[in-house]
Amino acid sequence: MAALTGKVAWVTGAGSGIGQAAAVALAREGATVVLTGRRKEPLQETAAAIKKAGGKAEVKPGDLMKASSVNKIAKDIEKKYGRCDILVNNAGLNILDRTWAKLTAAGAEQVIDGNLSSAFYCSSAVMPMMRKRKDGVLIHTSSMAGRNPSPLSGAAYSAAKHGVVAMSHVINMEECVNGIRSCVVCPGEVATPILDKRPIPVSKQERARMAQSEDVGDLIRYIACAPAHVCINEVWITPTWNRGYVANLARTTKK
Repeated sequence: MAALTGKVAWVTGAGSGIGQAAAVALAREGATVVLTGRRKEPLQETAAAIKKAGGKAEVKPGDLMKASSVNKIAKDIEKKYGRCDILVNNAGLNILDRTWAKLTAAGAEQVIDGNLSSAFYCSSAVMPMMRKRKDGVLIHTSSMAGRNPSPLSGAAYSAAKHGVVAMSHVINMEECVNGIRSCVVCPGEVATPILDKRPIPVSKQERARMAQSEDVGDLIRYIACAPAHVCINEVWITPTWNRGYVANLARTTKK
């Protein structure tokens, strides 16, 4: 029997990239996967791939930057399944105009709501279901920018992803007594569509050297399958050819 048979997983940002890969991996382990994102069509593509492989998936599109939308989806999950065992908080975004010289209040609000507020809303919505069962796993996609502030990612994105890291650790501090475990995943560069929002284009050759969506998706599957007495608090996953390290080495060897 697959490790997650009988469990329900809610995956946000499931239409592409890490979210899509995580949804497929969780379904392969036997979980029924609820797929959420802003656009219905990419979610349907993910659901079709899961069902073609013999898995179970349901599409629930919604704007995760609105608490009312998040709460409605969570209530629908509880009504239909009576449980939510796994939350994959993966929805996120960035913008082109991310430097302080170009960042606007509207841009900052979009990035913070898309990465941090949405994660708070989803976490708050599922934890009552998890408390009832004294079990549950929340897995949040942050970023290495959530550990190391980066002008490459921008101030708003770095701040929001730092917030996701803090949020996850505080969940463990408070909810460990309820059997709830929270893990924050901090990827380095991953070849996902969000790279298309970089001010400086990323080449195909550079993307090929990065971690891939399937690598992070499989890590999320592993975390979800961990035994209930184990909490994996935080994980970094980066490319072996780490461009940040390579740049530092180049500067060092020139001295």
